[in-house]
Amino acid sequence: MDKHSKIYVAGHRGLVGSAIVRHLQTKRYNNIVCKTSEELDLRNQIQVNQFFENEKPEYVFLAAAKVGGILANATYPAQFLYDNLMIQSNVIEAARQNDVKKLLFLGSTCIYPKMAPQPLKEEFLLTGELEPTNEPYALAKIAGIKLCNAYNKQYGTRFISVMPTNLYGPNDNFDLETSHVLPALMRKIHEAKINREDAVTVWGSGKPLREFLHVNDMADASVYLMENCIPEQIGDFVNIGTGQELTIHQLAETLCEVIGFKGEIIFDSSKPDGTPRKLTNVTKLHQLGWQYHIELKEGVQDTYNWYLDNVVINE
Repeated sequence: MDKHSKIYVAGHRGLVGSAIVRHLQTKRYNNIVCKTSEELDLRNQIQVNQFFENEKPEYVFLAAAKVGGILANATYPAQFLYDNLMIQSNVIEAARQNDVKKLLFLGSTCIYPKMAPQPLKEEFLLTGELEPTNEPYALAKIAGIKLCNAYNKQYGTRFISVMPTNLYGPNDNFDLETSHVLPALMRKIHEAKINREDAVTVWGSGKPLREFLHVNDMADASVYLMENCIPEQIGDFVNIGTGQELTIHQLAETLCEVIGFKGEIIFDSSKPDGTPRKLTNVTKLHQLGWQYHIELKEGVQDTYNWYLDNVVINE
């Protein structure tokens, strides 16, 4: 990519898409194309084809997806499967038809089997049954990986796939009903501090291990791979993560320290823990020349500052 290349970021208002746009702008890329879902319905093949024919983007970051937690996946399995299949299939096919030089498809580590060995290596894909609670989303993402690989094989395209670990950062979802563990705990602990409560209750035992990657690092990795790597180097896909993990208890303590909450942390063991461990193997990523930069405490502080400035101030 050069600084004047036309770059389309699909999903630019989401957690990852917005970070990719910010990172591209920081690196002085000056021809970035973005469309809201109201302007362009990526599930509509005719609209997608017209957009690509009119705009002729040279590079595509495919970060658009229908996402949600366990409840949303269980309630709307058909939408999660259909919408994601249509979004990625329409964009990938239009990219091929319009001679896009390179495309990066963004997935998730939920593609791995529920009982896969730890840490998760890329070759563990399709070696066992998926976690039932997010199977529709995972199936769509697996189909996207295979579609990119099939297009590379049949058409000679240069489409690559990346699978990030748990992401957090600016533009995250802080809704206690639908958010993931880090932003949910951040909000809960912040509200306990503001309300001068003596304790905050966290679901589960606090023992499960999790890996977290700041979304700015995710954006940096995505742009790095687009700039420097070809499908033959990456293979089917590459994990994006830190290769580091901590317990939910340690995460809660870090959040309390950053937020300034002095009360007690109470773990409610009657609530589910979820998967005991979920860590990515990032050997291939390191071999490709990229490693994470933002340590958890620094990233949590950055995210909390954004939360105060953009969520709390608007409530």
